[in-house]
Amino acid sequence: METPHSPELFDKELCDLVLAIAPRIFAVVQECEVRPGLKDGCVAAWGMAFGEGPVHVTTADGTGQMVLNSPERALRWFTRGGGEDGVTARLVWLSRSGGATFDRAEAA
Repeated sequence: METPHSPELFDKELCDLVLAIAPRIFAVVQECEVRPGLKDGCVAAWGMAFGEGPVHVTTADGTGQMVLNSPERALRWFTRGGGEDGVTARLVWLSRSGGATFDRAEAA
């Protein structure tokens, strides 16, 4: 990366770089049917996907961690009962915010 002529331009370029290579954040949510036609759900884990690289997943309570080849592999760990009348899992991806800052107080 070539340094722009002003500190402001350089800071903007660094923020753009961070946004371009930021990992994607997702949640693994579990769902179950509590009675016919009524579902319940919860966030079971959080994950970070690094481009084509590994996926890091941490349980929502922070007690378990795993490194997987893909986000979809996490679904196996959080689905119980074969999916029928049991607990199923899905991925929910967080949207990119579209902004970056050096100031922690301004960060989302």
